[in-house]
Amino acid sequence: MTIIGLGNPGDKYANTRHNVGFMVLEKMAKSSKSWKSGPNYLYYDMNISGDRVRLVKPTTYMNLSGEVFKYLPHDDIIVVYDDLDLPLGRIRIRKDGSAGGHNGIKSIIAHIGQNFPRIRIGIGPKPQNVDSADYVLSDFTPEEFEKLEKVIRVTIEAIESIILHGIDKAMNKYNAIQIE
Repeated sequence: MTIIGLGNPGDKYANTRHNVGFMVLEKMAKSSKSWKSGPNYLYYDMNISGDRVRLVKPTTYMNLSGEVFKYLPHDDIIVVYDDLDLPLGRIRIRKDGSAGGHNGIKSIIAHIGQNFPRIRIGIGPKPQNVDSADYVLSDFTPEEFEKLEKVIRVTIEAIESIILHGIDKAMNKYNAIQIE
């Protein structure tokens, strides 16, 4: 199993809304010092209940996220990323689907098609008079970050549930949750 978290590389983007995929993987790895380098990604190997799991963070910018599949198999994956259309506090698990306007997902679909499981993490709603690109590249407020910590914990539980019990059970359990 490979879990791919989407984000932008570098300290400048570390705490931005667009980097929640990276944040989930960092929390799962419990250490930022143990990551190893692949051709255009960083990875961390771990076990979840005896299953070998590889966490992958592409080192390309978001719009080129699909390029990681030049070097990785695309079967048995889960992609974790931000979703502007979901409110902060919601996650949505899907077996497949469209990009929904997300450029990182558009890039992945261009490389492997749209049939891959994904976990979308809500970062919305976007304020009315703010450009979408500016919003996703903005940092979370301290209050939002406090809520995000809870969302990340639940997302990790959802990933473990997919690995242990399958995506259908995880969808039934986690798609209805609103984290406060």
